[in-house]
Amino acid sequence: MKARLVALEEGKDPSPTTIIRTNQARVLPLRILQYLLTFLGVGIVFSILCMFMIRYFGVHNVVPVTHSIVHPCYGDQSSLESWIRPPSTLVHTMNDTELFWRASFVPRIEEYPFERTPKIAFMFLTRGPLPMAPLWERFFKGNEGLYSIYIHSLPNYQANFSLSSAFYRRQIPSQVAEWGKMTMCDAERRLLANALLDISNEWFVLLSEACIPLHNFSTIYRYISRSHYSFMGSVDERGPYGRGRYNANMAPKVNITEWRKGSQWFEINRKLAIDVVEDKIFYPRFEKYCRPACYVDEHYFPTMLSIQSPRLLANRSLTWVDWSRGGAHPATFGKADIKEQFFKRIFDSKTCTYDDENSSVCHLFARKFAPSALEPLLENASKVFGF
Repeated sequence: MKARLVALEEGKDPSPTTIIRTNQARVLPLRILQYLLTFLGVGIVFSILCMFMIRYFGVHNVVPVTHSIVHPCYGDQSSLESWIRPPSTLVHTMNDTELFWRASFVPRIEEYPFERTPKIAFMFLTRGPLPMAPLWERFFKGNEGLYSIYIHSLPNYQANFSLSSAFYRRQIPSQVAEWGKMTMCDAERRLLANALLDISNEWFVLLSEACIPLHNFSTIYRYISRSHYSFMGSVDERGPYGRGRYNANMAPKVNITEWRKGSQWFEINRKLAIDVVEDKIFYPRFEKYCRPACYVDEHYFPTMLSIQSPRLLANRSLTWVDWSRGGAHPATFGKADIKEQFFKRIFDSKTCTYDDENSSVCHLFARKFAPSALEPLLENASKVFGF
């Protein structure tokens, strides 16, 4: 009213247009506030509906996911094939601790959910070259899929096998192994661990560069695969070279009555191979208390496995050697020794038991052979060995 009076006094009469604009200015903020409240209410209702859907309908992600087209180098780990396929290369960067841990994986279900052809892993513990390789090549030929090969050599040794050779790229990451010391057993465990990475390997044979096969592949595969036992010597030798090497500090883990001796060259099944690789009970004792003149490669595995799994051992080696000449090492045979009488001596040397029955086939391999023996061995292989 005062405003109107002032206007009248000033000679200004307020028009209807001015009055309408004033009323619109008051109504406009109220409408905006109504729109905002409505939008907020809709947002709250939508959020409640989304939570309801997630909880009761399992809608966890409504945002489309873009899958990478970059595949990892080790393949698709979601398929069974990726777990059962042998490693494409034996080269890896795992240290022994990592390797043994990986190799000790064991399925809890015994039946395999795929067609598995069990193989023999031939593990060569060498210093460098394999002079008997041509003989072994002939032995392996035509039996692909039934064997695997692993070579542990000096770490700086570079093999020169042809692309067609069964030994091509079969060297594993190696370290120095010294005769009579724990590093020798480390090398053997390293061979076992690498071979265990192939789930098809069922039997594991340790050989040297001076070893040869005495029978054809079929005979050896049948002999090993049908046996109820693994072939490792484990003898309680009561003398200076047996119990005389025992150290009382090994008790109570290993008592003198449990102390065993056996050949370094063995054949064991997958179960025992895993036992050797995963061992943390006996290893520290043997590493600390079995040192020259206690030769650990002759005592560690025979003692441990005879304590853990005595009923699985045949208590003999499959590798023939000649200790008749005396000394710390068996006899080595060269070109002049390879004669008919020599082979007769090997095959007729003794009788043994095979699956608790008498057998005249006691040895599948023999050592030690010098490089000069290769030529006459190849000449006699077909007649004597059957390959």
